Amino acid sequence: MNVNEKNYVDLDEETLFTVSQIFKALSDPTRIKILYLLSQGECSVTQISEQLDLLQSTVSHQLRFLKNLRLVKSRRSGKTIFYSNDDDHVINILQQTINHARHE
Repeated sequence: MNVNEKNYVDLDEETLFTVSQIFKALSDPTRIKILYLLSQGECSVTQISEQLDLLQSTVSHQLRFLKNLRLVKSRRSGKTIFYSNDDDHVINILQQTINHARHE
């Protein structure tokens, strides 16, 4: 099927930028690990740090990046902030990519 000029719908600049930022988020191994862990349930920074053997400052920095893209969300319980996935679309892309990488 060929795309002709009459049916082609261009992507606006804002959408292009957002898509590129999401792929940028998914291009970093640390962010992939965090998103994959959070796909299995919510965690605090301490839990993420311990589970993935990362410095808490590294985890916090990456969570801030992911939160700015609305890929993760947070909720406070007392003094602890818990993080979870905020976008099932991106988690589905991540899971499909993992499945593809494992496919022989």
